[in-house]
Amino acid sequence: MKAIVVEKYGSPDVLKLAEADKPAPRANEVLIKVRAASLNAFDWHMLLPDPFMVRLMGGGLLKPKNRILGTDMAGRVEAVGGNTAQFKPGDEVYGDLARWGCGACAEYACAPEEALATKPKNMSFEQAAAAPMAALTALQGLRDKGHIRAGQKVLINGASGGVGTFAVQLAKFFAAEVTAVCSTGNMDMARSLGADHVIDYTQEDFTRSGRQYDLILAANGFHPLADYKRALAPGGSYVMTGGSMRQIFHAMLLAPWYSMTGGKKMGGITAHANQKDLVFVKELMETGKVVPVIDRVYPLTEVPEALRYLLAGHARGKVVINVEDPA
Repeated sequence: MKAIVVEKYGSPDVLKLAEADKPAPRANEVLIKVRAASLNAFDWHMLLPDPFMVRLMGGGLLKPKNRILGTDMAGRVEAVGGNTAQFKPGDEVYGDLARWGCGACAEYACAPEEALATKPKNMSFEQAAAAPMAALTALQGLRDKGHIRAGQKVLINGASGGVGTFAVQLAKFFAAEVTAVCSTGNMDMARSLGADHVIDYTQEDFTRSGRQYDLILAANGFHPLADYKRALAPGGSYVMTGGSMRQIFHAMLLAPWYSMTGGKKMGGITAHANQKDLVFVKELMETGKVVPVIDRVYPLTEVPEALRYLLAGHARGKVVINVEDPA
């Protein structure tokens, strides 16, 4: 099969379209004919050599542990292992392979049943592949870490990116009053996703406006933690879901200290892929309460270029890979 193979750490230039062995499902796995995948910041964090902590946390010390790139995928079940019960050949599924060795940017991938859910009936494979990691990050950041409640004032910083576009919609689903922070060109999109208020970060620094929020979800856009804390209402929560390594290290190292005073909670979250939340998101997409936003679609042959575009930091929603016709 054709796959995007990673042999060493480096820039997107190290990615190669190559022949790889077609995987065979183990007893608890299903084999999926991948139709579409999508890229996340997770992919370039696992690829670039700078975040050395990624290597120490299991990414591979001298070279990437996971040889085939990609976590998010959607496709059709081709075969099942002997101990599987939920899926059968022909079923259309989507899922997040981050906990199970990645491998989405390939013609075939194997995954345990718990990594998958039935694809939303009203979504294309490309739309479904856009959802898993970004949607689960937004969901778990708002619901599990931020404990979002109806009527709260919620601010999404980085509202036009992959996680941010899902976060705006999910916050509205949870009946919050949503403020989206994005650039000038993305303001109309943020409103179309349901944002009650939109702030153009090129014109206004929300941390210095005097307004306060019950929950701030930072999907992107760096501010010192002291500034975020100033923008929180008493008892409020700040949740960092991703961004630059500077943002990540600030949340990891300083947020616990900032949370010790002032009655405001600050911290970060890494999405935990699981079937229950994939089913929850699937149902929201089928009822139209959440719609994936796709910026660009690239063929499998152009994954390096797609990752460069994602790295530039200006993607509106998700960058998706069409795996169906890898020339």
